[in-house]
Amino acid sequence: MRRQNHSLRILVVEDDADLRSLYRTALRAAGYAVFAVDDGIDALQYVEHTHPAAVILDLGLPRLDGRDVQRELAAHQDTRDIPIIVVTGQTADLNESDFACVLRKPIQPQELVAAVQRCLASKR
Repeated sequence: MRRQNHSLRILVVEDDADLRSLYRTALRAAGYAVFAVDDGIDALQYVEHTHPAAVILDLGLPRLDGRDVQRELAAHQDTRDIPIIVVTGQTADLNESDFACVLRKPIQPQELVAAVQRCLASKR
């Protein structure tokens, strides 16, 4: 049975179409309302108009990279508290305090759902 998450909106920002679809499917199955984009500029435009409950963010994005998206969201009072869950294949050191959670690819869909649930629970 599908759990209801009160239609909390989750934004998935992933340039790989297969991963974007996998994440969207897993999150919808968990009861979330999901919107997905493939680059950082579209992500910022979506957040500006919709204010999702959380953002799933790849770092290696076209047009505007994930770190720049994070910095832009953190710079504005109305978006700085949106939890950002990074899902990345990059091995470079990250300042993990900039993100609610960091997951390293490859991940299983249930890992992503669990991370979203943890981040939203800690936000309350």
